[in-house]
Amino acid sequence: MSIASINPATGETIRTYDEMTPAQAAGAVTEAHETWVTWRSTSFPHRAKPMKKTAELLRQRKDELAKLMAAEMGKPLKQGVAETEKCAWVCDHYADNAEAYLAPDVVKTEGARSYVAFEPLGVVLAVMPWNFPLWQVYRFAAPALMAGNTGVLKHASNVSGCALAIEEIFTQAGFPRGAFRTLLLANAHVRAVIEHPHVRAITLTGSTPAGKAVAAQAGAVLKKTVLELGGSDPYLVLDDADLDQAAAICARSRLINSGQSCIAAKRFIVVEPVLTTFTERFVAFMKTQKVGDPMVEGTDVGPQARKDLRDSLHQQVLASLAKGARVLLGGEVPAGPGAYYPPTVLTDVEPGMPAYEEELFGPVAAIIRARDEEDAIRIANDSVFGLGAAVFTRDAARGERVARALEAGSTFVNGPVVSDPRLPFGGIKESGYGRELGSYGIKEFVNAKTVYVSTNR
Repeated sequence: MSIASINPATGETIRTYDEMTPAQAAGAVTEAHETWVTWRSTSFPHRAKPMKKTAELLRQRKDELAKLMAAEMGKPLKQGVAETEKCAWVCDHYADNAEAYLAPDVVKTEGARSYVAFEPLGVVLAVMPWNFPLWQVYRFAAPALMAGNTGVLKHASNVSGCALAIEEIFTQAGFPRGAFRTLLLANAHVRAVIEHPHVRAITLTGSTPAGKAVAAQAGAVLKKTVLELGGSDPYLVLDDADLDQAAAICARSRLINSGQSCIAAKRFIVVEPVLTTFTERFVAFMKTQKVGDPMVEGTDVGPQARKDLRDSLHQQVLASLAKGARVLLGGEVPAGPGAYYPPTVLTDVEPGMPAYEEELFGPVAAIIRARDEEDAIRIANDSVFGLGAAVFTRDAARGERVARALEAGSTFVNGPVVSDPRLPFGGIKESGYGRELGSYGIKEFVNAKTVYVSTNR
C-alpha cells in the first residue's frame, strides 16, 4: 500500500510513500523501547545537547520546511517560517528548563527524607494532525524527550514528507535513532500500536471523534492519554473595546493557517451597542486578506488542506444560511483548481445553526449578537467545546474578570489565543484533557514517584 501527498493548491500528487507493514511498525516501537532503556538514565545536560542542535537545524532549514508545508497542506510561506521558528523555540525552552521543571519535589513528613521524583514512562505514541505539521509534533516531542521518554509518531497521511523530515532532523541533531521514529501507517493500524506492550502513553491532537476513539482504545489497555481536540473559540467584544484593535486581531486570528486551527477565533460574540461598528470594521479587514498560492510571498490565505474538507465547510455555511444566517462576505466556492475557500463572514448566527453549534475549520467567521456582558458570557459558554477564549475591553480588571468566567483551557484579554512553550495549553469539555507545554506539559508523561526514607530505629 502507498500513501500519497497531494498539493491542495493544484490537486497534483507530490509524492507517494510506501506504507509500513504492522510488523515494521511494531519493530520501530521495539527499537524506541530499547533506546529508552538507556536514554532514561542520561543526564539533562546530555539530552539538552541534541535538543539545542535540533533548534539550530530548524532555524537553518526554516525556508525549506516552510515550502514543504506549503506544498503538502497549503500553509502560506510566511506562516510556515514562523511555525518552524516556534518549533526551535520550544526545543530551546525545554533544553534550558526541563531539569528545573522535573527537579524532585521535597515534602516535609515524619521521615528522614521524602520527596516526589519525576521519572520517564517509556515510549509515547503521538497521533498528530496536518494543520500544524511541525509544531504539533515538536510541542510533544521536546518535553517528552527531555523528560527521558522516547517517541513514535503517527502523523496525518497527507503530510508524510513533514513527518519524515522531523525524524531526520532529530537524528541529524544527535539523538539516537530509536529516540524518535516516524510510522507511515494508515489509521486502521493505529490501534495495534496503541496496544503494543512497549507503548506506555498516547497523545493525540485532532478532532473530537478521533480523540474519543483513541481514548477508548487506550483505556481498554489502561494507558494514559493527553487529548487536544476541536475548538470553537469565542471572542467577546464588549461595549468599551477598542474596536479597531479588536477587529484586526479577531480577523487575523480567524484566518491564521487559512482558518484551519483549533484555537483560531471562530465565534465573535459582540454586545449590541457596538455590533454594527465592529461588524463593519471586521468585514473591511477580512476583505484586505489576500487569497492565493501559498508558495507566493504575500499570500495571507492559502487553500484548505483537502477538497473534501473544503466541501464539508461549505455545507456547514449553506446549512447555516438555510436556517436564517446572512452572509456578509464570501460564502461561495471559487472556480478553478485547488481546495480554496474565501474569507467568509456570517451574521445573525443563532442556536441550531452549524455556525453556532459546530467547529468551522476554515476561514468562516460567525458573528453572534449579545445583549450585554452577562449574555456574552452565557453564549460563549453555551458550547460543547472549551479550548480557548478571548475578551476585548479597555478595562483590564473587567477583562480579567470576564476571562475567569469563560469555560476554556486558555483565556486572553485584548489579544488572540496562542500557545506558548512557557504556559500550559489544552482544553476542557469536548476539547479534550491534559496539558501540553510549560511545567505542566512535561509532567504529563512521567511517573510522579513518592520516595520516603524512614529514620533509623
